[in-house]
Amino acid sequence: MQTSERIKNEEVSNLYRNYVLLMLTLVYVFNFVDRQLLVILQESIKKELQLSDTQLGLLSGFTFALFYVTLGIPIARLADKTNRRNIVAASLGLWSIMTACSGLVRNFFQLLLARIGVGVGEAGGSPPAHAMLSDYFPPEKRATALSIYSTGIYFGILVGYLMGGYLNQHLGWRTAFFVVGIPGVIFSLLFYALVKEPRRGATDANPALITESPSLREVLKRLYATKTFVYLALATGLHVFCLYGVNNWAPSFLARLHGMKNAEIGALLGPLFGIGGAIGSYAGGLLTDHFGKIDKRQYLRIPAYAIIVSIPFATGALFLQNTTYSLICLGLTAALQSLYLGPSIAVSHSLVPSSMRSLTSAILFFVLNLVGLGFGPLTVGIISDWLAPSLGNESLRWAMSIVIVISFGSTTLFLIAARKLTADLKSIR
Repeated sequence: MQTSERIKNEEVSNLYRNYVLLMLTLVYVFNFVDRQLLVILQESIKKELQLSDTQLGLLSGFTFALFYVTLGIPIARLADKTNRRNIVAASLGLWSIMTACSGLVRNFFQLLLARIGVGVGEAGGSPPAHAMLSDYFPPEKRATALSIYSTGIYFGILVGYLMGGYLNQHLGWRTAFFVVGIPGVIFSLLFYALVKEPRRGATDANPALITESPSLREVLKRLYATKTFVYLALATGLHVFCLYGVNNWAPSFLARLHGMKNAEIGALLGPLFGIGGAIGSYAGGLLTDHFGKIDKRQYLRIPAYAIIVSIPFATGALFLQNTTYSLICLGLTAALQSLYLGPSIAVSHSLVPSSMRSLTSAILFFVLNLVGLGFGPLTVGIISDWLAPSLGNESLRWAMSIVIVISFGSTTLFLIAARKLTADLKSIR
């Protein structure tokens, strides 16, 4: 790495740290605009390409997740050794191009290949970004910084739903892919030109923990030795199963069960999921950094409490017949379910030295997305198809209700991870 591309911690002002945080958050916005665009468009795509719910689950979940998580690990390994800024910029350019290409498809197989391309590009987005933020922000501010970064998920959903719903209704789903994909290519060039690579370990309290280019085996061995990470990865995986099981099927649920039109769904779900999720994500970082000063276990207990509180709202969202009440419950569910991510990444990074952080994020995201994104939407789609002959449109409601049961398992694992955390943090000092 060239000296001009590395900056010493003492030279980094709070203003520049926050600027980098903003730029990385905008990259994450593009990430989720491109990822979730398919969700708001899927009913129109299903009709034109004559797809089943299982095929939609494969497109929005399993197939995307399989390539996303598999390639995330070698790309993160590369990021722990090379320039992370360059990897983020290149990844953004690739997934944006593949999003635009999704508007050219003529059948399920072609769309599947395009979504694989999006997954390959997005595999290089978050792990290097997480590592950069951990080198810009000290441990006591990381959960807040990573939670602000994670609001990109929800602002991406907001933009994707609003733009996707409007463009789909007025110009068609193919145009929506073009309009959303092309700006990401332009922003990837701006990001490359305007963001600097931070010095590795710049904010670490103990520089002795910094090691050079650890292997995947070494990182896995270290993470497995800290039992906190094992339970945390499983907890986030089950939670994201529930999150995507609701979020990815919510537009179809509102269209089929409440008779809403596409543009109307986008206009309502965008702000509910986007603003509600962003508030929840930010609150998760703020609350855990505040209460974590007294007791580090609060970094994982607070997300667990939020999941428990979300269960009755998820139940109301699915089973209340009044559309307004159902939408309110969906928004509250999204807000509460979003508290987990920033604190989970911050805890994971606290268990390893800086040279392992990109790979640690990739391993966490491997479990999180394979279990959650991979099987959440797909399982709901399979169950919906299985129940459809007897229940008709009601099959989707009952298929989505699986998330209510699984949320209890996720909560339990978060609390177990919290109980292990104090001892694991003491053992690495």
